[in-house]
Amino acid sequence: MTHSTGRPNGEPADQPAVPEDEHLAPEDEHLVREAERIAVAVGRMFPGLCEVVLHDLRRPDNAVRVIENNLSGRQVGDPATELGLRRIADPDHPSVIQNYSNRFPDGRPAKSTSIGIRNAQGRYIAALCLNLDVSTLSPLALTLANLVATDVEHQGETLGTPRGRGERELRSAIDSFAAQRSSTPRGLNRDQKRELVRRLHSEGFFATRNSAQLIADRLGVSRATVYNYTKQPNP
Repeated sequence: MTHSTGRPNGEPADQPAVPEDEHLAPEDEHLVREAERIAVAVGRMFPGLCEVVLHDLRRPDNAVRVIENNLSGRQVGDPATELGLRRIADPDHPSVIQNYSNRFPDGRPAKSTSIGIRNAQGRYIAALCLNLDVSTLSPLALTLANLVATDVEHQGETLGTPRGRGERELRSAIDSFAAQRSSTPRGLNRDQKRELVRRLHSEGFFATRNSAQLIADRLGVSRATVYNYTKQPNP
């Protein structure tokens, strides 16, 4: 589901999402409005996959002006990020920071790019940020990896000691289970999620601290539901 301050046809709204400031330069406002069009268009090119956020750095206390494909849970009017504040403080800060590792609040991995927008005086007035949800691509990558794999001698076995298993191994186990069913972790149906949780429980993944919460975040369910899945037999 997308969220934006734009019109249904992708055009930015007549008024910005935050109050006007009579002291703001009209030419700067024009640049930001043009950036709104880009944010909406790019976001609608990749629905549900890439979050696009336009930050109005002239208003750091309520900088988020447009958010398309809201994957992070932020809202229009939220304050500037640390990166935005660094750009406000330092006009020489890099204008493009591309393809850096990031993470959504629920733990999903992301690949992000931030593009600073300067006015004619060289001062940053806005930033266009793209956050790609790479977790949705993991099932495809895992499927391809399984397709070309040649060593299947220990496939399906539980090797090593369950205790001490890290977060990466747990994420991999969840993504692999979903990929084998041509799905994402959140796209699994209830019975599949129950089967996955019971399997993770039997293989000792719950011995790792915070594992239940991580599983809940990956599957899009509550922590209580995860524990219920460990107790309820499959129908």
